[in-house]
Amino acid sequence: MVAARSLLAVPASNRKMVEKALASEADAVFVDLEDAVAPGRKAGAREDVVGALRELDWGGRPTLFRVNALDTRWFYRDVIEVAEEAGGALDAVLIPKVNRPEDLHAVAVLLDGVEMNAGLDPGKVKLEAQVETAEGLTKVDAIARSTDRLQALHFGPGDFAASLGMPQTSLGTRDEWDGAYPGHRFGYVMQRIVVAARAAGLRAVDGPVADHRDEEGLRAACRVARAIGFDGKWCIHPAQVPVVNEVFSPTEGEISWAKKVVGAYEEANAAGSGAVSVDGQMVDAASIRMAQRTLDTAPGHG
Repeated sequence: MVAARSLLAVPASNRKMVEKALASEADAVFVDLEDAVAPGRKAGAREDVVGALRELDWGGRPTLFRVNALDTRWFYRDVIEVAEEAGGALDAVLIPKVNRPEDLHAVAVLLDGVEMNAGLDPGKVKLEAQVETAEGLTKVDAIARSTDRLQALHFGPGDFAASLGMPQTSLGTRDEWDGAYPGHRFGYVMQRIVVAARAAGLRAVDGPVADHRDEEGLRAACRVARAIGFDGKWCIHPAQVPVVNEVFSPTEGEISWAKKVVGAYEEANAAGSGAVSVDGQMVDAASIRMAQRTLDTAPGHG
């Protein structure tokens, strides 16, 4: 399966917004109980999540919702109530502010009990983890290998900046403080997350751009994330989906190059030759792997 390019976040407490999200062109959608729901509505919004999981058409997408962080009073009931009531309709849970591998182990134990009680296959409900604190980054490799349920790592730029005390005036795009640092301020953390994810066989998803009207800023942020190796990016508004899908899809030029490389490799193999050349350039094994990945991730080609 091709990794999702766009992941659209939607408040659990707003049914119309959930329906609109599921009708969008987003590759994936998650229903949010954390930042998008006010404290006084969080407990009641669990039923909204269950309703969305069980009653709405997800268009073939895996069903996913985000719980509140482990250090809140809502967390454990978010997991248990939604997972029990949704039953087989729930595919995955997104865990924010994961600081250590034990955090995901705790969630996995809760899900073990829910699955046994509901007669679901062990490990049926998968996990996705947000790395968005200094502690989480220092333990990202262990987090990535903490449980077989885990299938993706996500970067949370807003909370990460707060964790480090980084001044920030624009979430997800360059702001007045970027000029004070000779490089991309999040380059290191983004690369660390991608490396940890790839080493553990996981997907890597970049965080959102807060201003859904800033198409130029979104496009630039997408290009940086894709250049580093992320599979896709969060969207907080359906209007962001087309740009994200476009940037995280291989261009026609990339696809053409990949087809040439793979074709030349197959011809060389058939002729018993170890040397491969494309447009006058020697192609090595790494180039062939990159070309095949391009074809695997191109819509309609994988």
